[in-house]
Amino acid sequence: MAKVYEFLANGFEEIEGLAPVDILRRGGVDIKTVSVTGSEFVETSHGVTIKADLRFEDVESFEDADMLMIPGGMPGSTNLNEHEGVRQALIAQHKAGKRVGAICAAPMVLASTGILDGKKATCYPGFEQYFDASTEYTGTLFQEDGNVITGEGPAATLPYAYQILSYFVSKETVAALQDGMMYDHLMKSK
Repeated sequence: MAKVYEFLANGFEEIEGLAPVDILRRGGVDIKTVSVTGSEFVETSHGVTIKADLRFEDVESFEDADMLMIPGGMPGSTNLNEHEGVRQALIAQHKAGKRVGAICAAPMVLASTGILDGKKATCYPGFEQYFDASTEYTGTLFQEDGNVITGEGPAATLPYAYQILSYFVSKETVAALQDGMMYDHLMKSK
């Protein structure tokens, strides 16, 4: 079974943090939320307090991760960017050629670590200012480039999360989950 960790800091965007966890768990992926607050509890950007599965300091290593993820939101993305342990874990994951994901404002964290250098990426409009000159901003709902996936913002969360799920399970499993969650109905109602 695939192993994924998602880092959560105070001020993260609820839908970007929790919807991917929901979708990956429904799809059978072992995903753990990791608080970087020093407590199990994390407050979202809209004042909702959630309890994470783990505290950052209680995890010996993230080397067993198939993927590391970070949600957007402010000041959550800034708080993640200021956490040296998160930065080092993301860098090590990327250097090992393993998957990394960030959505909304959080691609600025990947940019500040050099992970986006020479890659195509998307983010919440305006946060591309943090990209290196070698990063191509695409403005798409989600953007994949090698082992990195970035998402644009809250509305991109479901397609972003389903794409991540597709890394670990069959197309049929993803399609069945989308059907059960009425995603196809949503997409056809445009």
